[in-house]
Amino acid sequence: MNDSPSDSYRDTYCVIGAGTCGLAAARNLHAQGIPVQVLEEQDKLGGNWYYGSPNSSMYDSAHLISSKRLGSYIDFPMPDDYPDYPGHRHVLSYLQSYAAANGLERLIEVDSPVTRVAPAEGGGWDVTIRGRGQRTYRGVIIANGHHREAMFPELPGDFDGETLHSSQYRRPDVFKDKRVLIIGGGNSGCDIAVDSVPFAARVVHSMRRGYYFFPKIVMGKPIDEINELTHKLRMPLPLRRFVAGLMLRAHVGRNTDYGLPEPDHKLFESHLIVNSRLLYHLKHGDIVPKPDVAKLRGDTVEFADGSEEQFDVILYATGFKPAWPFLDTEAGAPSYQEMMGLYASIFHPRYDDFFVAGLVQPDVGIWRLADLQSQLIARVIVAQENAPDVAAWFRARTRGPLPKLSPYAYQASERHRLEVEHTTYERLMRTEIARLDRQNARQKTGV
Repeated sequence: MNDSPSDSYRDTYCVIGAGTCGLAAARNLHAQGIPVQVLEEQDKLGGNWYYGSPNSSMYDSAHLISSKRLGSYIDFPMPDDYPDYPGHRHVLSYLQSYAAANGLERLIEVDSPVTRVAPAEGGGWDVTIRGRGQRTYRGVIIANGHHREAMFPELPGDFDGETLHSSQYRRPDVFKDKRVLIIGGGNSGCDIAVDSVPFAARVVHSMRRGYYFFPKIVMGKPIDEINELTHKLRMPLPLRRFVAGLMLRAHVGRNTDYGLPEPDHKLFESHLIVNSRLLYHLKHGDIVPKPDVAKLRGDTVEFADGSEEQFDVILYATGFKPAWPFLDTEAGAPSYQEMMGLYASIFHPRYDDFFVAGLVQPDVGIWRLADLQSQLIARVIVAQENAPDVAAWFRARTRGPLPKLSPYAYQASERHRLEVEHTTYERLMRTEIARLDRQNARQKTGV
């Protein structure tokens, strides 16, 4: 049974998800006077940063891999007393403060899992909430995050022991006195491998390819602040690579010094691995590096180099696939392929009242980019209401060629389909916002 008449939401935009990006969307729409309601499936805001909730993949030791200065909303910096790399408890508190400071709490409806989203007859979107029925909203903004569906590699054979995905991992004591294999060389895999050292009987880390490992701190500063300086100085890409390569050679050395494969790609062509402790533990023998897994056989794992080991637990830190199980594609909602091909990862070519916030994987924190995405979405909605000619002009842009979101040729993998270089993407957002503002100004003055 509906808890209120469906038509009462006809003037309201629905934001799905009260995490980092959903909060930014709500704040920027609200600031423009656009009626907005946030539907959150958990019992409080925070999204993935709500540690311990059933839908969070956060583990107890998780910290940002971008610094607080580059991991904040544009006009809402993280507190000065936060460490350079805040943990998940800091981040959740920060999100709660952001919501409170912007009056968002009254706009959020918790315990409201969305089960269906489809175009409504006569315009707008039908949104079904478990236990509360269907409502028709003026438009929707999808902000449910992209750490939704755990991905596992297809490996020959079967493993008899315990199997986990990084999304299920919370604390390292689950590995106590066990022989542990971590598969996956991303940031989570490296963090969990390090986590397990004091507890596990043996820790082996399997990576199928070589990566560039950046220390978190260089010359007393967070590594992303050092990297940001090269962007501000507008260094060309070859020079940025040269500078970063020199720094890595001085602070890290070669991968082969740690028993790791050398990267098969250029710097910045894969998501950055930022971890200061993995290499330390490799040098101490606490973590044993291995190549890709070739075969599973009972409690034994065979690796690509022909070596074999027995394990009690395999943890797959092999990433996630974006998922929108509530989108009713048979009723006309966007398909997975369409969602992965949106203009600037935001705008749909067929629907002017359907937007996505946060469907990018930047090389720094997503906060600034989600903020700018939401500012742009809000301006587009205002133009649709008050300046239809401007809205039509922008609509034509979103039906044109997709803009380039990065100067890098990222590795061809599911993991990198959402990858963007933050400076390029931020410049695109600011350019689009400025263009809309100029068009609006011309509309008002008649010039």
